[in-house]
Amino acid sequence: SNNDLDLLGELRTAALLGKGVAGDAAALPAARMLRMATLNGARALGLAGETGSLEPGKAADVVAVNLGLPETEPVYQPVSQLVYTASRHQVSDVWVAGRRLLADRRLTTLDPDEAVRRARDWRRKIAADR
Repeated sequence: SNNDLDLLGELRTAALLGKGVAGDAAALPAARMLRMATLNGARALGLAGETGSLEPGKAADVVAVNLGLPETEPVYQPVSQLVYTASRHQVSDVWVAGRRLLADRRLTTLDPDEAVRRARDWRRKIAADR
């Protein structure tokens, strides 16, 4: 199992595993992987009419990723860079249903210290039930 909470890392792992299983480096191109993680992910959940792509009438869910860092430069193909080199640490801004939840890597609606405290409280409760 994995609790890393890095969707970009999972996307990269899935792409590389698919290439390895297929024995073909051209299998699962970056654009296809990105589509799988966005619109096709929404379709799999029965939410394609509500989210998964930027279209009128759908939730404006947007993630901004800074590809201008040393680990992702030089950028020749932005989608490939996003899928194969970016990580959660490069996510700078996030909007969900048009509401900005992360601004320049700072949470706008949650107190991180409070979230950690609550997670630890739940850990204790769960451990006590075992």
